[in-house]
Amino acid sequence: GLRVTVLLTSSLMVLGSGLRCVPVSDLEIRKKLIHGGQLLNGLAGPTVMNAAPFLSTTWFSPDERATATAIASLLNYLGSAGAFLVGPLVVPPPNGTAHLVSQSNPQHIKDRIEAVLYAEFGMVSLIFSAALAYFPSRPPFPPSVAAASQRLSYRRSFCRLLSNFRFLMIALAYAIPLGVFSGWSGVLDLILTPIHVSQVDAGWIGFWSIVGGCVVGIAMARFADFIRGMLKFILLLLLSGATLASTWFTLTCLTTVTHLPLTTATLYTSCILLGIFLNSSVPIFFELFVETVYPVPEGISCGVVTFLSNVFMGVLLFFLTFYHTEFSWFNWCLPGSCLLSLLLILCFRESYDRLYLDVVVSV
Repeated sequence: GLRVTVLLTSSLMVLGSGLRCVPVSDLEIRKKLIHGGQLLNGLAGPTVMNAAPFLSTTWFSPDERATATAIASLLNYLGSAGAFLVGPLVVPPPNGTAHLVSQSNPQHIKDRIEAVLYAEFGMVSLIFSAALAYFPSRPPFPPSVAAASQRLSYRRSFCRLLSNFRFLMIALAYAIPLGVFSGWSGVLDLILTPIHVSQVDAGWIGFWSIVGGCVVGIAMARFADFIRGMLKFILLLLLSGATLASTWFTLTCLTTVTHLPLTTATLYTSCILLGIFLNSSVPIFFELFVETVYPVPEGISCGVVTFLSNVFMGVLLFFLTFYHTEFSWFNWCLPGSCLLSLLLILCFRESYDRLYLDVVVSV
């Protein structure tokens, strides 16, 4: 049920964020505590990223599920948007992009980082306390036939997922571009530094791209609730836009070759559009996963695709540790991944097994 899972997740986050705040003078011990805290926080991540479709199925009717999935999944991204702002605004940069170099001394930076860690620990503790006080597993009565129906076991679910070619197709269509984009956006300040963009501007770009993605994603999900059976069409529109926006950004960065105007406006526009198109596709993908492999539990199907996305992000960041002096290859991974995803969605044959059950049995 949701209550046990959420309490376990939030307790791992409390413990992980608390370990990062332990005031130890030995730097080696401090480093191990921080790594341990990050590991515990990472263990809590799958629930935050995958529980949205299960939450929407458990609590909402068929004409509200896509919207509920979008709100539950995209609120997680708003936290990432806040991180883009908190980092540059609270902690001064140690590189040459700082305007006030006198403030960028190591002790001042250390104090500001610790302030951020303590604040995060306080927020996570507050969330855990709220979930402990009240967070029911399910409503008194199921809102739909699908919510009350029996799901497959874990073993049968994994066997069905691995043998379902259509699921593997859309899983790759989700995991490749979203994994590449997550790794790319995580080092956006490094990518933009060679073209003389400060980390504060990079933070604002990341912030508005995520906020825009949340707004558009909820609007698209609401449209999908009003007009059912349009998930593939919506994904085609979003991935086409992501391919064009990522290509525009990549060509803009190659000013010596393409001679396209490199201005703050073009960088902001292309990056924000890319974030809007990709981030808003997440809840639509989640709903399509569930519809395609029903009655596989929502958490398992979405957990598998999130794992694949993290794998692609990890592989990309692994190569970044070796090729970190020049980022043009990293930028080209974006349009390539979006185009590959677009082709996979074009070849995908959609089905709505969960929606069919709700409609037929209700009638």
